[in-house]
Amino acid sequence: MSTPVTTSVPAAPAEDSGRAKSAPRLRRAKAHHPGRPKRSKLLTALTSLVVLYTVAPLIWLAVNATKTQSGLGDSNGLWFADDFALWDNIHDTFTYHDGVFTRWLLNTLLYVVLGAGGATLLAVLGGYALAKFDFPGKRGIFATVIGAVAVPGTALAVPTFLMFSKMGLTDTPWAVVIPSLVSPFGLYLMWVFATEAIPTELLEAARMDGASEARTFFQVALPLLAPGIVTVLLFTTVATWNNYFLPLIMLKDPEWYPLTLGLSAWNSQAETVGGEVIFNLVITGSLITILPLIAAFLFLQKYWQSGLAAGSVKE
Repeated sequence: MSTPVTTSVPAAPAEDSGRAKSAPRLRRAKAHHPGRPKRSKLLTALTSLVVLYTVAPLIWLAVNATKTQSGLGDSNGLWFADDFALWDNIHDTFTYHDGVFTRWLLNTLLYVVLGAGGATLLAVLGGYALAKFDFPGKRGIFATVIGAVAVPGTALAVPTFLMFSKMGLTDTPWAVVIPSLVSPFGLYLMWVFATEAIPTELLEAARMDGASEARTFFQVALPLLAPGIVTVLLFTTVATWNNYFLPLIMLKDPEWYPLTLGLSAWNSQAETVGGEVIFNLVITGSLITILPLIAAFLFLQKYWQSGLAAGSVKE
């Protein structure tokens, strides 16, 4: 019977073991959790600059709305003056020149309700029809809509003025409302949204159950289009609320001015001979003008954010 042979491994020298202990350890890569977003210092710094660029004018507007006309020139633009005159400025803004600011505010609301509301309605109807119905000339309409989106509104202002002048509609509210009804971007947005948000099978099931096209649209399609409708409504509202160039060339009567044109007229008083300088009222009126838009975005942000993200993920 043979005896097994055993071999012994010689021990490593003390010098080699010391080198092994002193060898640098490799760093482990940090595990990335899918639910936790990655942090980027550069992106954080750039975002902070964008936020500062956006918020700084609002802070300046809010601070200077608390100052009197003399306090605007005697104090720092980014800090409050000794006298707090916000409530007096608001009162003077609404009562100056027989309360014409209230008339301008009502005019703006009228243009938004009729213009932006009508543009949203037409965009919803047109976008739904283009997304869910096939008919001759659909590609031509698509090319026309894309081309209309690329054309700036100011390029069409002069031809629109000439056309409305021949029709006798200048210096009337219709000269502002009717052009505001056309929103190529809103139509394109509703077209894309309706294509992704409304399953064709759901419409076919409603039609097989005997529902008419009107009932299918109002009871089946319209609830699914709610985020897109709010998104288009916000875009058209902001465009109509801030519209300046179109009312400038269409309106001459100050009684029909919107807020943008009226505040510009107040601001221009300082350049006329004998004109009253009311920069404090211009600033306060500008602050009042943007508050409804900020409130609308804050209350409806969950709807318009989901509307903008529609179609971004393909299933």
